[in-house]
Amino acid sequence: MFTGIVTAVGTIEQVEQRGDLRARIACPWDPSTIAIGASIACAGVCLTVVERGGQPGASWFAVDISAETVSRTARDTWREGARINLEPSLRIGDELGGHIVSGHVDAVGTVTDWEPEGDSMRVTVSAPRDLAPFIAAKGSITVDGVSLTVNAVRDQLDGSVRFGLNLIPHTAEVTTLGELAQGSQVNLEIDTVARYLQRLESLRR
Repeated sequence: MFTGIVTAVGTIEQVEQRGDLRARIACPWDPSTIAIGASIACAGVCLTVVERGGQPGASWFAVDISAETVSRTARDTWREGARINLEPSLRIGDELGGHIVSGHVDAVGTVTDWEPEGDSMRVTVSAPRDLAPFIAAKGSITVDGVSLTVNAVRDQLDGSVRFGLNLIPHTAEVTTLGELAQGSQVNLEIDTVARYLQRLESLRR
C-alpha cells in the first residue's frame, strides 16, 4: 500500500529481457534501507525488489516486470535512461499525506493539454471510457505514482473522459511530472474508495 507521495526519482540504468523484463533502477536511497522482497511503487506500479546494491546516496535496486505489466503501462516507462517516480510501501505510523494507493495501474492516459496557470501548470489528461465513472472533480487520482486532485471533468462523446489537474512548482520539481508534454502517456490509478462505491452502486441496479 502507498500514498502517492513520491520520495525520490530514480533512473533505469539497465533493462534485460529474461523470462520477464528485469530493470535495474538507480536511486538516492541508502541500500541498507531497501529490503529484498520489499514493495516499491515505480511510476505508480507496485514492484518487488529482487536485488540491491550501491552505497548511501548512490544505490540501486532491481525488479522483475512481467509482460502483463509492460502491456498495461505507458510506453517507454521501462526503457533505459527513463526517469521514474519512486515511493516505498507505507508503514504503520507513516503519515498518509496523499490518498490510499495500491500500485495497480488501471489504464494509460494521454496528456492532451499543458499550459501555465499562475506559477503552476494546468494539465489535461484523456482517460478511456472504463475509467470515466471513477473520476470526479475534487476527487483523487494517481498519475505516474503521484497523488493528485482532479480539478475538472469533461465527458466526451465517445465515452472517454478528460480531466484537469494543477501541478504546483514543487510537484513539478520533485517528480517526473514536470517533464510531461502534450502526447505524453501516463499511468493512471483511480481512487480505491471510488472503485468500491461504483461496485456497490452497480449491485443496487
